[in-house]
Amino acid sequence: MPSRRGSPGSAPYQEMAEAYDILHADRPYAQEARAIRALVRRHAGPSARTLLDVACGTGRHLEHLVRWFDCTGLDSSAAMLARARQRAPSARYVKGRMQDVPVGGRFDVVTCLFSAIGYLRSRAELERTLSGFSGHLAVGGVVIVEPFLTPEAWRTPYLSTETQSSGDTRVLRMSLSSRRRQRAILDLHYLVGTPGRVRYVHERHDLALFGTRTMLGAFRAAGLRAVHLLPGLSTGRGLYVAVKEGRPAPPPRRTASGA
Repeated sequence: MPSRRGSPGSAPYQEMAEAYDILHADRPYAQEARAIRALVRRHAGPSARTLLDVACGTGRHLEHLVRWFDCTGLDSSAAMLARARQRAPSARYVKGRMQDVPVGGRFDVVTCLFSAIGYLRSRAELERTLSGFSGHLAVGGVVIVEPFLTPEAWRTPYLSTETQSSGDTRVLRMSLSSRRRQRAILDLHYLVGTPGRVRYVHERHDLALFGTRTMLGAFRAAGLRAVHLLPGLSTGRGLYVAVKEGRPAPPPRRTASGA
């Protein structure tokens, strides 16, 4: 019999880090990392060296991005960060929420990929979060955000199933979508089987359906000049690429004594 966990709904990504990697194993992370590098070179220049990956998950993008950048990963899930540390040990990792960005310093690049921005609760929270990204961005730096679906693109009610396996582990996920005003509700039901055991976990994901105009307005409010690029990465949801404009502070002037 399956062992039951996560009723009525576990917090997303706290229990299912291993299953997450198995289900998304076919995503072309290396190709996407190269696309991100190309965007950085185009919008921030070839000298961009430091990168903060917000909601980095299990580090599937970071394991490739560390080839070109000094990387820091931020995520609220300890289980996800543990897998990221194994996958890309040269990066620095910080546990925390994207709304707070509890990371010191400034970066040439801030990324937030795979629709993680949808977990924000409101337009006001979106604007505050993007302002936090901007506050951690060097002048001339670039923010790259992969959005969730727009209100027009969200299909409900909708039921989907998928199965994947890795070694002796098999994962089945059934997803039921619904809608509450401008929010997408995803009830995810997992069966994770290994020899001798089948485990059941239920997660409820509550995501905001931000339209393109709302997203671009939030970037402007954060002091960032943004464009929306289609089709974006492999999900086809587009990418927002935003630049922090302005002039860097001049170097301190030397006194006559050279002090």
